[in-house]
Amino acid sequence: MRSLGALAGAAALTALGTGAPAWAAAPDGHGTRSSTATPIKHVVVLFDENISFDHYFATYPKAANTDGTKFTASKKTPKDIDTLANAGLLTKNPNQYAPKRLTPSQAMTCDQNHAYGPEQYAYNGGKNDQFVQNTDSGKCSGNLFGEPGLVMDYYDGNTVTGLWNYAQHYALNDRSYSSNYGPSTPGALNLVSGQTHGVISVDPATGTENPKQTSTPDSYTVQSPDAKGVGTVVNDPDPAYDDCSGKDHTSKNALAAMQGQNIGDVLNSKKVTWGWFQGGFRPSTAWDGKQGDYAKCDTTHTNVGGAAVVDYSPHHSPFEYYKSTSNPHHLPPKSVDEIGHNGQANHNYDLTDFDAALKAGKLPAVSFLKAAEYQDGHAGYSDPIDEQHFLVSEINAIQKSPQWKSTAVVIAYDDSDGWYDHAYAKPRNGSTDTSTGSNGKATDSPACQAGPAPAGGYQDRCGPGTRQPLLVVSPYSKVNKVDHTQTDQSSIIRFIEDNWHTGRIGDHSFDATAGSMAGMFDFRHPNNKQVLLNSDGSVQSVGPIHPVKAVATSITPGPAMQNTAASTDASSFPALPVGIAAGALVAAGGTGTFLTLRRRERAGA
Repeated sequence: MRSLGALAGAAALTALGTGAPAWAAAPDGHGTRSSTATPIKHVVVLFDENISFDHYFATYPKAANTDGTKFTASKKTPKDIDTLANAGLLTKNPNQYAPKRLTPSQAMTCDQNHAYGPEQYAYNGGKNDQFVQNTDSGKCSGNLFGEPGLVMDYYDGNTVTGLWNYAQHYALNDRSYSSNYGPSTPGALNLVSGQTHGVISVDPATGTENPKQTSTPDSYTVQSPDAKGVGTVVNDPDPAYDDCSGKDHTSKNALAAMQGQNIGDVLNSKKVTWGWFQGGFRPSTAWDGKQGDYAKCDTTHTNVGGAAVVDYSPHHSPFEYYKSTSNPHHLPPKSVDEIGHNGQANHNYDLTDFDAALKAGKLPAVSFLKAAEYQDGHAGYSDPIDEQHFLVSEINAIQKSPQWKSTAVVIAYDDSDGWYDHAYAKPRNGSTDTSTGSNGKATDSPACQAGPAPAGGYQDRCGPGTRQPLLVVSPYSKVNKVDHTQTDQSSIIRFIEDNWHTGRIGDHSFDATAGSMAGMFDFRHPNNKQVLLNSDGSVQSVGPIHPVKAVATSITPGPAMQNTAASTDASSFPALPVGIAAGALVAAGGTGTFLTLRRRERAGA
């Protein structure tokens, strides 16, 4: 049996077998007895949107305490944290504007430019001095807060109090980056596969592969296509295997289908339970079972700014890009027992399904959680206060569940939104795409073009990209620890692969070279803490873990939910082989966000 080689701090956990600790072969709580390399039997990844590390942790652990929720740091908080304040860049900053603190009343801000190329140019090869020129949003519209140089601004522990308190009681990494530059979809794909190459363009009307050679190639969906039409994702095209893509299949924008495999495929091959749980995934109008018709995902919630936002975003749902792991019609699981296993939902669920499985003590081994859009933290339609409500609610529920004692919660982000961050990572994987980008410059910056040759020859994967927060909340995480190991989004799937002995994804996935998360854990000395927070992020209680019994639960129907599916097998959907027209995709739908804000994101979200 292989040891968790990546977890250098867990040397005692090697050679698990005869004489292994009791947890090594204990059931995962949901019908399987898969041995793990650590005491972690459940990984729950809360994957939020568009935050740079400095945007939330610029002055950590020192908060102004002039407004919002009061925050007082432990005297044992580490001093050597790579923050904007410690770097001396709060006032003496090389950018056009100095950073400014945002107050809780300024939570609803403009969205910034976070496209693949502009993010590169903002860093200016490590000088980090061109953010205003490249990623600043400019003027704001509606009731969103904006000011000159907004891209430079940051929140402190009086607004993002919950995240600061999780960092105080658990582990924070201050050197975690996007696997490569770019917006939401590349970040989500890297989370589940470590790979953004392998995309083909799909016609939304016919479900067939778009022509490879046309006078106006689909450069939004497929960047740098080869002779077979296979290229790289650098933007936010909607997934091909999703009824709700393209605004219920009414948009003419091309859809994207990914080749290759992802962590879901790998976990399936080892019979490890898993699921992707997303707010708004349960359709507002169920699929009627007819070929060519589509489910609709139009359920909305109102954010703290008073704007109604459609819950579900297809391009935030990475497993829907792959035929093997998609649930095109958004079919619900038939029962709580089915969650995490093969079934008509094919591992893609609504957030309410996660809550049901959690209470029932039937949590899958690996769970990915995506908030409804109003709570995902994305500027323009969400905010740090709504995001905090989501994080606190879910983590409190997990800590009060039967599975908490063997769970690791990972809080991570898909991209930086273009928000300023002073910490630059020199490219480890270069790219030499000289085609003209949206900013009128070469798509890849001089720094990316001068980087190491692209792995596999796949262009447009220059990275690491921007720096984002990464936290681990677990009975086995170190306490008030700031880890300086350089990691990226695919470090999360590397931990999953090593913990369940699955092997790597392959095809130059970044999982093979990703940094280890070992420095955030202490498996020999569990903290055995239950830290519950209030909705404003303040600490409600800190105490030992209390045993909790499972309770009987059932699936929560969505609006007018009817399971009228004539076919529930994902294999009924075409494989979309390269070079072959793939037949009708029974998949389409709606990007589901609101008005001009999402149209702006279409140009770089």
